[in-house]
Amino acid sequence: MRRVYCVGRNYAAHAMEMGHDPNREAPFFFQKNPENLLLPGLPFPYPALSENVHHEVECYVALNHGGTEIDVNDALGCVYGYGVSVDFTRRDIQDEAKAKSRPWEMAKAFEHSAPISAIARAEDIGHPSKGSVSLSRNGQKVQHGDLSQMIWKVPEIIAELSRYVTLAPGDIILTGTPSGVGPVNRGDRITCEIETIAKLAFDVI
Repeated sequence: MRRVYCVGRNYAAHAMEMGHDPNREAPFFFQKNPENLLLPGLPFPYPALSENVHHEVECYVALNHGGTEIDVNDALGCVYGYGVSVDFTRRDIQDEAKAKSRPWEMAKAFEHSAPISAIARAEDIGHPSKGSVSLSRNGQKVQHGDLSQMIWKVPEIIAELSRYVTLAPGDIILTGTPSGVGPVNRGDRITCEIETIAKLAFDVI
């Protein structure tokens, strides 16, 4: 893995639940570190210094080509495959940072904060533009949406991000979360699925 980029507020319902305008606006990006990725089968250690850690299930895109100023019509040619991930967020630290107009890094880019499934290769599954996205906590479905509800689609995300940075093989892009984000606790069992792409399950310890 090279770099990990994340798209903020890319589902209208999630934007609304977080108190923001759901209308289409230019996407914004933040980063996690490659070392923050948690491989399949490993538990998620609840982080220190937080008492309000939220799950955000997302589709991720893995690149095998990159560049700058990528044309939207060429963007899918950069995609190696897809998977399901969770963007864990220290919501209490994020809320404090927002209130003080400070960066979010300590709320987003912490150890093990991005569990990921194995990659499903695009040459095997194509480039899904629709399909159920869900997360269950202790057997109860708490997040549910569809890839078709993304405000900015995968080709647009890649093209827009490449205006700001040089994308390269090994980059991972988390594409945003549907509504229903909420807290996890030690002892929880988390299961995620994106229809036709991947499943992921792990414990919070």
